[in-house]
Amino acid sequence: MRQSRPSGRHTRRLASAAVVATAALVLTGCGPAEDTPVLTWYTNPDDGGQATIAQQCTEAADGAYRIETSILPTDAASQREQLTRRLAAGDTSMDIMSLDPPFIPELAEPGFLAPVPEDVASSTTEDTLDGALAGATWKDNLVTVPFWANTQLLWYRESVAEEAGLNMEEPVTWDQLIEVARDQDKELGVQGARAESMTVWLNALVESAGGHILENPEASAADVQTGLDTEAGHAAAQVVSAIGQEGLGGPGLATQQENEAMLLFQGDNGSFMVNWPFVWPATNAAVEDGALPEDLPEDIGWALYPQMVEGQEPAPPLGGINLGVGAASEHPEQAWEAIECIVTPEHQTEYFITNGNPPSSASAFDDPAVEEAFPMAPTIRESLELAAPRPQTPYYNEVSTALQQRFTPPGAVDPETTPAETGQFIMEVLRGESLL
Repeated sequence: MRQSRPSGRHTRRLASAAVVATAALVLTGCGPAEDTPVLTWYTNPDDGGQATIAQQCTEAADGAYRIETSILPTDAASQREQLTRRLAAGDTSMDIMSLDPPFIPELAEPGFLAPVPEDVASSTTEDTLDGALAGATWKDNLVTVPFWANTQLLWYRESVAEEAGLNMEEPVTWDQLIEVARDQDKELGVQGARAESMTVWLNALVESAGGHILENPEASAADVQTGLDTEAGHAAAQVVSAIGQEGLGGPGLATQQENEAMLLFQGDNGSFMVNWPFVWPATNAAVEDGALPEDLPEDIGWALYPQMVEGQEPAPPLGGINLGVGAASEHPEQAWEAIECIVTPEHQTEYFITNGNPPSSASAFDDPAVEEAFPMAPTIRESLELAAPRPQTPYYNEVSTALQQRFTPPGAVDPETTPAETGQFIMEVLRGESLL
C-alpha cells in the first residue's frame, strides 16, 4: 500500500478557482461528448470545495469522464440513511461517495462498496497519516480512500494556563484541567449533549486510557463484547461525571455540542476546550465582525489532546471523509481514476486552506500557505498520527445511540455503575433483548 506513487494521469496543479456552494451539477464549459461517462459524486455539505475539485478533475480528465456532484443531507445520520438505502437498492449512480469513517464497516460488510484496486490503494495512501488510514480500513483491508481527516485539539486560554502555572509545551492531563477549572472558577469546553459529539468525547477518553469501547468490533452482533466495565471505562466515566456534577462544563453542558462549547470557550469563563480546528477560523471571523474582542486570538493557544494517564500518549478523536465507490457503479474504473485525482496532496492542501478541512496526506501539510492559514497545522498533523477511530463495527449506529443514552446528561453519570450498565445495554440491544 505504500509503494512509490505513479505520476497521476488525471492530475494537475491546482489553479485558483471560485467556490460555488450549490447542489447543482458541476459543468465544465463546452459540452462534452455524449458518450463521456458521467460520474456522480455524493458529497457532504461544505463551502463548495468538493464541487471545485470535481470541476478541476473533470477538466484534467480530458474527456475520460465528467464528475457531477450531488450534496447529501447536513447531518451524518441522514447521510448514512440515504447512502445505505441507495446502496442496498443497487443504485448504479453511486459512483463516488464521501463517507464518514464510523459508517464504513456497515457499508463494507454486506459488500456495498467496490474493492479498492491495489494500484489505487498504493497511489493514494503512500503518505497517509496513521489515524486517517485506520479509519479507512475494515478487517485489515483498505475499503475506502482517505480524502481529508479531522481531529480535535486542546485549545486553551493562555492567561488561564499562565495563572495556573501550567507549561503548555508539555503534555497535560484531564485531572490537571479539572483542577484548574475548580481553582479558578472557570469552565471547560466539552460536548455533553445527547448527540454524536458525546460518543466522540467518550471514545477518546476510553482510548486515551488504553481501552476500547468494543473489545472485538469485527464480531457478529451475538458475540460482541464491550470494554466499558474496565479500568479505562471507569476512568473515562470519572472525567465525564466530575465535569458534569461539579458544573465545570457550564450551565448548558447537557445540550452542548461543538459550536456551543466554542462559544463557552470564547467567553469570560473560558479556560480549556477540546474541539475541532474549525474553532480557529470561526473565532477570527467573529473578531473581524466585531462580535468578539480584537485581542482574543492572542490569548488562544493549542496543544495535543489531554492525556488520561500521565506519560501515556492520548488517542484524540478521528473525523474526516473517505471516498468509496458503490459496488453497483457502472463506471468503477473511471470512478477510481477520479478518486486518484481528487485526493492528490495538492487538492488536499487547497481544500484545507479554502474549506478548513485538514488533509489525510502528510505531504499536504508541507505547503507554507497551510501554516499561514492554520498556525496549529503541525499540531493537527501530529494529532492525526495518534488519532483513534470510533468503534469500527457494522452496528455502529446502535452502539453510538446506546452510549449517548446512558452517558447523558453528564451529571447523572456514576463512575461506579454507568460503564457496566452501558456495556450490558449495548450487548442486549445488539442481541435483540432491549430496544433503543
